[in-house]
Amino acid sequence: MPSFDTVLEPDHVKIRNGVDNAIKEIGTRFDFKGTSAKVELKDKEIHATGDSEFQLEQIEAVLYGKLTKQDVVISFLDKAEKIEKLGGDKVRQVYKIKEGIEAALAKKIVTSLKDSKLKVQASIQGDAVRVTGKNRDDLQTAIAHLKKSFSDTPLTYNNFRD
Repeated sequence: MPSFDTVLEPDHVKIRNGVDNAIKEIGTRFDFKGTSAKVELKDKEIHATGDSEFQLEQIEAVLYGKLTKQDVVISFLDKAEKIEKLGGDKVRQVYKIKEGIEAALAKKIVTSLKDSKLKVQASIQGDAVRVTGKNRDDLQTAIAHLKKSFSDTPLTYNNFRD
């Protein structure tokens, strides 16, 4: 029985390239000269550090611009609600990189596929949703349905099996 997995999985290479480009621009921009403005990629987090909240907003604009140029969907970044105060005047903003489908979204995907009356079955497999069907055409129809129904969520489809 053919199947595929629906996951939320960013391209880490593109994220790294976007962060590297942001680091280069921050290093060369005149308004960041002589300040502690910097961006770091640590595991599954991006740390932006600056001298003030206004400067953090400028760093965020640069970061978002560079990530968008790398075709990274900004909704993969989960911005921390609080800005951390570091020693002195420095402040830091943390952005977590989302991976895997949360339980609530997985349930919505499963119910959407069931309500669509397609000849496929969906089951939650940890942080992915496995969709199985009798033939490939049903799976392609299911992918088209998910792309239409969840256009605001950057779902990716992998692990195709025949």
